[in-house]
Amino acid sequence: MNIWSFEQAVLEREQVRIVVRAPWRTDIGDFEYERAAAGTTSVSDWLAQRILPLTNGHEVVVIKGNGDIAHGRTRMDTLRSTYPE
Repeated sequence: MNIWSFEQAVLEREQVRIVVRAPWRTDIGDFEYERAAAGTTSVSDWLAQRILPLTNGHEVVVIKGNGDIAHGRTRMDTLRSTYPE
């Protein structure tokens, strides 16, 4: 899966925007989760468990609805609430 497709798959499933800092032609793992992460999960735990194992060591940034970078201790439900409906 290329970077753009991966970022789109995460956005569609998790309702959260990420940016993988890698050349756009880089292939990484497929994001194949059927359900979004629990709202009580921290951004750091979510990244460690679901995202980073698929990105081959590339840096990943989680973006809040206002464009700022999300803090690692932010809960996923809090992060999702920053995006417009």
